[in-house]
Amino acid sequence: MNGKARKESARRYPSEWERHVVLDDNWPIFLRPVRPSDDGLIRDLFAHVSNEDRRLRFFDSIKEVSPALMNKLTRLDYSRAMAFVAIDESDGHTLGVVRLHTDEADETAEYAIVIRSDLKGRGLGWLLMQLIIEYAKSESLKRLHGEILQENAVMLKMCEGLGFEIKTNAEDRGLREVDLIL
Repeated sequence: MNGKARKESARRYPSEWERHVVLDDNWPIFLRPVRPSDDGLIRDLFAHVSNEDRRLRFFDSIKEVSPALMNKLTRLDYSRAMAFVAIDESDGHTLGVVRLHTDEADETAEYAIVIRSDLKGRGLGWLLMQLIIEYAKSESLKRLHGEILQENAVMLKMCEGLGFEIKTNAEDRGLREVDLIL
């Protein structure tokens, strides 16, 4: 479906993107698009994200998720944005979220990802990034873009491993721009 057709039609909840996966150590994870009713899941996630990891994700030290931010995170126009939530199937806890928002031309999307601080290094970030890349390709997007603080070495290394081109932001040398041509 081309960008113009996507823009003109409202989309229902995309259940076809729901997935059950098993990571190392037989860790069962349910991946699905975020729903408007997911406030509790998002709050659960942010309760397990350190202040430092929030700063790396939002470029600011947010203490809590405001109602306005929660609205932005959970109420999506699926024709312009997508977010996937990862849920631990054994205990129902939220593990992470990855999202993208398309530009007006429906050619480029900016992505963002956040996972629980205590789960780094278990493959969850890779899983979520691969899913959002798959989704972007299915939407015939041409490029996936992100901005990462220079000090976020883990995210920069993951982007490099996924094939993103990494450049220093011309206006802010502490910021890296990452792009993946799809």
